[in-house]
Amino acid sequence: MKDSFVLQRRALIALTVVLFALVTGCKQSPSPAADAGAAGSGATAAAEPIKIGEFASLTGSEAAFGQSSHKGTQLAFDEINKAGGLLGRQVMHLVEDNRSTAGESVTIVKKFISREKVVGILGEVASGRSLEAAPVCQAAHVPMVSPSSTNPKVTEIGDYIFRVCFIDPFQGKLLADFAAKTLKARKLAILSDVSAPYSVGLAQFVREPFTAAGGEVVVEQKYTSKDKDFRAQLTAIKAANPDAILVPGYYTEAGLVVAQARQLGITIPIFGGDGWEAPQLIEIAGAALSNTFYSTHYSPEAKSAKVESFVKAFQAKFGGEIPDAMAALGYDSAMVLADAIRRAGSTDGAKVRDALAATKDYPCVTGKTTLDAQRNASKAAVIITVENGKFKYLQTIEP
Repeated sequence: MKDSFVLQRRALIALTVVLFALVTGCKQSPSPAADAGAAGSGATAAAEPIKIGEFASLTGSEAAFGQSSHKGTQLAFDEINKAGGLLGRQVMHLVEDNRSTAGESVTIVKKFISREKVVGILGEVASGRSLEAAPVCQAAHVPMVSPSSTNPKVTEIGDYIFRVCFIDPFQGKLLADFAAKTLKARKLAILSDVSAPYSVGLAQFVREPFTAAGGEVVVEQKYTSKDKDFRAQLTAIKAANPDAILVPGYYTEAGLVVAQARQLGITIPIFGGDGWEAPQLIEIAGAALSNTFYSTHYSPEAKSAKVESFVKAFQAKFGGEIPDAMAALGYDSAMVLADAIRRAGSTDGAKVRDALAATKDYPCVTGKTTLDAQRNASKAAVIITVENGKFKYLQTIEP
């Protein structure tokens, strides 16, 4: 009888264990996000990464810009995460390629905001694509920091839109002064890309101060992005007999313009803006780049501890590659956003926006950066020339 009772008791215990296992096994575990929302636990929330999105021209006509800026951004987030992340959390760096194509940036940014729930967005190098994406960020109250879109209209879209580069009115004025004072030009020709807001804007911001100072624009010619043959425009320019030619476009077309100008016997100075900044410029134009110049945001030859440290770290990560201005600005854009999140003590969009707006004398690779009331960076520029097939620092121009 005792043995029978023991056996029955053991069977009952076993059945209870089985039933308990079945019930608990069918119950789904809550997601980390659900845990954080239900418990309000700082420890659980700290386990979740902070998501920051980057949209860039990683392929297509401006891929050299996008790839370079992206590498700088990668290096910045590597350093941030190695140092412990932000607010005790690691950063998840989300990246999408807009293929240098109109319209793609809007799709990417909408996905970042609605699906990925990013707390900030970095991009773009090209002003036209920043102008596409910025209204989406502004409407969603997600801060956006452009590394190098210089068209002034970008930050005019709203108070959530920032940049870490100088703007084209400053760049245009310094190029106009450079043409008049250094190149001794009195008569200027302009060959601009009518399809690019950057090119149209920069042409205007050079033309106005150049003519106001007594210079003359003797001829203006146009082209469209991805054009390959510029001989007709250059023939018209040659006939106008200018002292110098401004090409305020991107490196692909600028390189072809310079090469074809030299083939037509045009030997006068040709110059442009930061859109020229890419190793591919030398690959395209080669020796034809003698007597050419462009303005940009920094030089790896600058004698500063910040630049030297950045160049060393960049070369270690990317096989000895020397970082150009786009790489430095990509790095700076990530670091400025990260600094704002730290100072805000939060990932809340409005708090991060306010911290970004308060950025003052932040030690960027491209120089101490203060964001003004229009969310633009006030900083110096440099002039680069080409000698013996290599970019060479020429001079620094303060704001």
